[in-house]
Amino acid sequence: MKHTIIALLLALVISVAAAQPAGTLTIAQAQDPQSWDPIDTFFLAWGMVGSSIFDGLVHRNLDMEIGPGLATSWEWIGDDDDRLRFTLREGVTFHNGEPFNAEAVRFTFERLLGEEGAAGPQQANYTSIDHVEIVDDYTVDLVLGSPDPVLITKLAGYGAMIVPPGYVTEVEPETFNRSPVGTGPFKVVEYVPDDRLVLEANLDYFRGPPQVERVVFRFISEPSTRVAELQAGRVDVVQGVPISLAASVDRTAGVSIVPVGSPTVSSLRFNHCLAPTDDVLVRRALAHAIDREGIIEAILEGYGTPIASFQSSMSFGYDPDLAPYAYDPERAQALLAEAGVAPGSSIQVDFIGTDAIFREVAQAVASMLEAVGLQANLVTHETNTYYNDMVPNNRVGHLYFSGWGGWTLDFDNTAYLLYSTGQFWNPCFSNEEVDALLASQRATYDQAEREVALQRVAQLSHELLIDVPLYQHQNLWGVAERVQGFTAPADDRHDLTGVSLAN
Repeated sequence: MKHTIIALLLALVISVAAAQPAGTLTIAQAQDPQSWDPIDTFFLAWGMVGSSIFDGLVHRNLDMEIGPGLATSWEWIGDDDDRLRFTLREGVTFHNGEPFNAEAVRFTFERLLGEEGAAGPQQANYTSIDHVEIVDDYTVDLVLGSPDPVLITKLAGYGAMIVPPGYVTEVEPETFNRSPVGTGPFKVVEYVPDDRLVLEANLDYFRGPPQVERVVFRFISEPSTRVAELQAGRVDVVQGVPISLAASVDRTAGVSIVPVGSPTVSSLRFNHCLAPTDDVLVRRALAHAIDREGIIEAILEGYGTPIASFQSSMSFGYDPDLAPYAYDPERAQALLAEAGVAPGSSIQVDFIGTDAIFREVAQAVASMLEAVGLQANLVTHETNTYYNDMVPNNRVGHLYFSGWGGWTLDFDNTAYLLYSTGQFWNPCFSNEEVDALLASQRATYDQAEREVALQRVAQLSHELLIDVPLYQHQNLWGVAERVQGFTAPADDRHDLTGVSLAN
């Protein structure tokens, strides 16, 4: 009997290793961004894949350090430091054979700052750039119309990824959305929406060819299905392992759990245009009604940290002196009574239905709201509909889920896009002092001055209760043992160039 069990276990290990083709790395992630154009989205799901297809002028590594990318160096020039000059890398070609040069840089930013860019959420991050001037084929100046103290970091990703002028001009936008071309370590060979994206190694990559021949990104929205595919050996790496399944993954032969600290914060945002959450007393009551530490202990099993502002402790501008609103149901009931909210009043909570962890969080929050005399109504949505329609068009209820990674590790990135009047994901909230502070910190390179302004924004967000930050994440990745050299990315942006496979 003992030998039979050992044989079965060995067979399981062999089947896990043999289920994947040699040279092919398969990664399962929750979301398909639907478009691979760098100017179309802010989704972390895009960054997980996009950083393998495209390069920026600068590169941020897995240690969150900025270094050369498609530019080998850069410097501020001009009397007012209003011109950022880049020396470009020579000998680089796009996946379709087009040369990378200064013209590609100018085209990329003119497109980003023009009509095409205006249709998406990325343009707002780069409006400090007035225009681009070509000095020569491999020298280019970004001429700023206003200061931007976070610009260098922004240039490391998302909207600032460099695209090929010829290809983008020749094909329809939908073709580029589905068949993107960059200079990155992998090139796209197949895309089946809501199913998979297949990449193959770019053997001419300027940092050296990747060690794996192919990467298959599978889009599997249901977390338990992603985990089952990992345990069955049909997937090598899984993003977003549910905490409830972490122990099961760790017990599976040939795979392990890899936790990593994350800049992502989960929050419930208030709809300030909808009664009764248009009243700060009601918002304060709801903040006191939520037991963050209980949620972290019971649902996250300790994989999270309570937090008082919608930015992680990794972010510049974080205020360590801010404390979350204390869990105090009696205080919550008193504030609701003061605000004139009748017992049994309905509070709608909107969130993404496939997010298994937040579904449990939402159910816990509903119980906590009911405990202070409210009736909680939970409403779920499909991911892309939620972020592209429900939130920006303010079609959500009183409280709605928002997760934000703040990928620049600077509170400007979060606060400006979520708190500044009229931004894509801020259809309702407006405050003159917040707007002025956000504008002032964008107008200076004095980091001490910026920190004071950003911390004041954090304090105002706390006082006005723009949202209820719940916890800072610790992300769990499931990784097969045959994957060598994989580092779980804190910002969810893979660097797969050093990954190899033991078959």
